[in-house]
Amino acid sequence: MDGKRLEYKGEEALKELERLTEKSDEVQENILKEILKQNGLTEYLNKYLDGSTEVSAFKSLVPVITYADIRPYIQRIANGEDSSLISGQTITEMLCSSGTSAGEPKLMPSVAEDLDRRTFLYNLIMPIINQYVPGLDEGKAMYLYFAKAEMSTPSGLPARPVLTSFYKSKHFKCRARDPFNDFTSPDQAILCTDGEQSMYCQLLSGLVHRHQVLRLGAVFASAFLRAISFLLRNWAYLCNDIRTGELGSRITDPECRSAMLDILKLPNPHLADEIKMICARTSWKGILCQLWPKAKYIEAVVTGSMAQYIPALEFYSAGKLPLVCTMYASSECFFGVNLKPLCDPADVVYTILPNMAYFEFIPLGDSGLMLMDEEEKVPRSKLVDLAHVRVGCYYEVVVTTYAGLYRYRIGDVVQVTGFHNRSPQLRFICRRNVVLSIDNDKTNEEDLHNSVTSAKKLLEPYHALLVEYTSFADTSSVPGHYVLFWEIQHYKTNGAVNRMEAHVLEECCMVVEEALDYVYRRCRTYDKSVGPLEIRLVGPGTFEALMDHFIRNGASINQYKTPRCINCKAALELLNSMVEACFFSPKNPTWNP
Repeated sequence: MDGKRLEYKGEEALKELERLTEKSDEVQENILKEILKQNGLTEYLNKYLDGSTEVSAFKSLVPVITYADIRPYIQRIANGEDSSLISGQTITEMLCSSGTSAGEPKLMPSVAEDLDRRTFLYNLIMPIINQYVPGLDEGKAMYLYFAKAEMSTPSGLPARPVLTSFYKSKHFKCRARDPFNDFTSPDQAILCTDGEQSMYCQLLSGLVHRHQVLRLGAVFASAFLRAISFLLRNWAYLCNDIRTGELGSRITDPECRSAMLDILKLPNPHLADEIKMICARTSWKGILCQLWPKAKYIEAVVTGSMAQYIPALEFYSAGKLPLVCTMYASSECFFGVNLKPLCDPADVVYTILPNMAYFEFIPLGDSGLMLMDEEEKVPRSKLVDLAHVRVGCYYEVVVTTYAGLYRYRIGDVVQVTGFHNRSPQLRFICRRNVVLSIDNDKTNEEDLHNSVTSAKKLLEPYHALLVEYTSFADTSSVPGHYVLFWEIQHYKTNGAVNRMEAHVLEECCMVVEEALDYVYRRCRTYDKSVGPLEIRLVGPGTFEALMDHFIRNGASINQYKTPRCINCKAALELLNSMVEACFFSPKNPTWNP
């Protein structure tokens, strides 16, 4: 591939970024040629190309596919057949997707060289941030990372999340050589597959080093907020461990115990008193700045479905810590980086790195409304390559990888906002397959998020915060209707919320409906084919319990994203068991033919 040497760091990494993006189209052409040279004789490609490795043949003959099309080949390799079914290189592991978007985890083939590509992208992050926030090599990062228990396919291939794969690699374990990667958490705590013990030890390490921490973060905002919730429940135990210099009996993992005893070393009652004084306060507004006073930002994904968590993060930081999104990645492929990490979360765009894979795009029009169903066949002629996307237009991302995904629909909808040199910059919009539909209405993730964002503003005067939400299309009665599950946190008690709750939440229902699109409002008001929207208020801790449910069924804490539309029967049963009150929209939304 173009740029075989991937161990770029510092200024050298930034220069390589410029070089790649300045000749993005040339790099992409070379990537595709190399993939075809390596993989052209695989069983999958050969049935379309008949031995050809020409780019023109690939573009005219190889179809656009979804996971259902490639899954039989992946399953055959998982069961012991040769990698040459789809890849000219040996498939070394299967990467498990989170399973929270599509309902079940997918297995994505990976080859050894993929780890080098991912590391190349990771190595760009700190040089980019260092341009805006200097001095980060003078302290520590409290990043909360979690490994998932590793499984094996029937043939013995490791099957694990992409981040667990990285944490177990030599690239991650050798990070101590880089002053920008001085983490508070010991490797033993990160690699501990017991989520509760891992969380406890990582928070304990972060508190012990609280005056050295310059950066806070997790992969997704949801995982970071889960840590805050855990801290709220367990700070007294953590303080006791710091006070006594001994680790409580709840930590039974021997490697964690050994590593944490090295960190605790001696009793520290002064530090324990500092932390207790902060955590015992009635309000936790700004708690992050108080516990880690030198922290300069929070790093986590807060785009797409994660944007829901921005108000909570701003509450816990009192709006003093920038929210930094650094990269765009998935189990299938890593895509690009944010060149302006301190920008407002609403303005985050990712510059595509053309050496990661071969990228193509399905046009969705200037408004993004031409969304294509997963089952809908995409004409090969419809695809646009990376060099020819248009600013302002919406696309669905398609990738061809070294590991055996060919013209594979990722399912992500993006908007092109501009170019860095000759490489496009993308704004992540939503997942294609997360929609609500009763009749002719089609509500995607972005529309749902925007409507909920409008409605939750009504809670602010009552000192209430929407912690989390999800939805489903309830067709158990006629007409069917949208249901939103809301978990609300009251962060100041003054009695007003209790008196007005029904009225406020009915108004929230109306605001959500008014913010949904023309077709939904027509179905509600004119066609009467959709019933009034319902908000089901669930008790505290409901969405943590939902997260636990998905983790028990194979999801990783690192990769977990609350599904914005629930299709899983067991998950729906869990949510419904936690409902405390129901509220319906009291009138039809406006609609003008």
